Amino acid sequence: MKIISRKVHAVIDYVVGVLLIAAPWIFKFSDIQAAKWTAIVVGVLILVMSMITDYEGGGKKMLSMGTHLTMDVIAGIFLAASPWLFGFSDEVYVPHLIVGILEIGAGLMTERASQHSSGHIDGGIRTAH
Repeated sequence: MKIISRKVHAVIDYVVGVLLIAAPWIFKFSDIQAAKWTAIVVGVLILVMSMITDYEGGGKKMLSMGTHLTMDVIAGIFLAASPWLFGFSDEVYVPHLIVGILEIGAGLMTERASQHSSGHIDGGIRTAH
């Protein structure tokens, strides 16, 4: 069920990216290095991916929406599992788990079709002809 438009997804991406970068200080886990850097790195990756995606919020429009959404699901799984993967679950896990689950949901519930149907999609990277 695709209930999230690409335009709304773009807004969500930028909000979540900034939120993840700020999360260590907002949720008071900046002293837990693995937790802090996992959130920051995933936040930066979400922002960069958003800037190059072929959707209403993208600037360069090099990455197809389908690839973007697949990467969202992968990033969500990684983020949700990160407290246990990197051993900080005894100290903090709720922000990573919740944002990870929401990221998975956004990836699964957003329209896949890119706004630009012309052009050739090659391996997830949009190339103009």
